Amino acid sequence: MNPLTNVKNIKKLNEQELRGRNKTSWHDQYKDSAWIFVGGLPYDLTEGDVIAIFSQYGEVVNINLIRDKDTGKQKGYGFLCYEDQRSTILAVDNFNGIKVILGRTIRVDHVSNYKAPKDSKNIDEETRNLRKEGCAPKKS
Repeated sequence: MNPLTNVKNIKKLNEQELRGRNKTSWHDQYKDSAWIFVGGLPYDLTEGDVIAIFSQYGEVVNINLIRDKDTGKQKGYGFLCYEDQRSTILAVDNFNGIKVILGRTIRVDHVSNYKAPKDSKNIDEETRNLRKEGCAPKKS
């Protein structure tokens, strides 16, 4: 699906929810995941830049910007995990479809089943544990 069409569809869902047409929030289906997808990022942004932008809606505990294997350059999209799943709702509702980052329209959406990249030799123990245990809310 075209990324801008997806942005419009998410906005339409939010409008329907505001008008009270849905009994529950469309966000509820993602209540077990604290991950979001972020697309349309400028290629020269670093992980720190993205964290600085997205931390206004909650504590970012993990980020995975997708990079080209040969050059190491960012591909313009990635995945971000918040400490609290409720932050994903704020990020999706407030960042999706805006032209705030260097004039580019960004796409932000929920991720239901994030699969971490395969372990490499270069990751630290904390990152390895986050990938193993995840960062979604713990079920009681």
